[in-house]
Amino acid sequence: MNKVYPSATAALDGLLFDGMTIMAGGFGLCGIPENLIVALRDSGVKDLTVISNNCGVDDFGLGLLLQTRQIRKMVSSYVGENAEFERQYLSGELELEFNPQGTLAERCRAGGAGIAAFFTKTGVGTLVAEGKETRDFGGETYVMETGLVADLSIVKAWKGDASGNLVYRKTAMNFNPAMATAGKVCVAEVEELVEVGGLDPNFVHTPSLYVNRILRGPVYEKRIERRTTRPLP
Repeated sequence: MNKVYPSATAALDGLLFDGMTIMAGGFGLCGIPENLIVALRDSGVKDLTVISNNCGVDDFGLGLLLQTRQIRKMVSSYVGENAEFERQYLSGELELEFNPQGTLAERCRAGGAGIAAFFTKTGVGTLVAEGKETRDFGGETYVMETGLVADLSIVKAWKGDASGNLVYRKTAMNFNPAMATAGKVCVAEVEELVEVGGLDPNFVHTPSLYVNRILRGPVYEKRIERRTTRPLP
């Protein structure tokens, strides 16, 4: 089966529908599937539930889908860099399911591992735990969180081969590996696409079993989310 597609648009063809749930890997603007996000925007698919650590910035990353009002709900852990996210949430235009960051990561990992739910101490006694089951273990109270799965996972890796094996680099290890396992379909974009056998199997992070389609991204802006520099002496 050929998993290699010539473009992000082609790789998403036939997978999208209004009201679907999408997981998008990366952290901030690091390791995000830039080309697939643009293809999502251009597709016009709407009423999306997006599971992602955050929602990019106002004019880049998942923030592009906020601009076009294609996202109905965000399942996130951080929203602080996106003014449009804040505006839509406070005005009631956007639904938000807020998660502690570690809890969000574990919910994605659990979903990919087939674990329906787990118990954690994080969030006990706060708004995060409202309406959720709690239990005591060893004299400590824990709150139950459910695993997350999605109709589609879009991830970004450094290298991939034609069968879909992926290798991530540095910050792209955040959320991408877990989310690749938790989608009913996973589409990956990579900076470098090699032939089968071109990757050392000892360093493969996501096995090809989890990846349905793969493409080489033509361009990566890799924008810096918040540039901080020291003054010159």
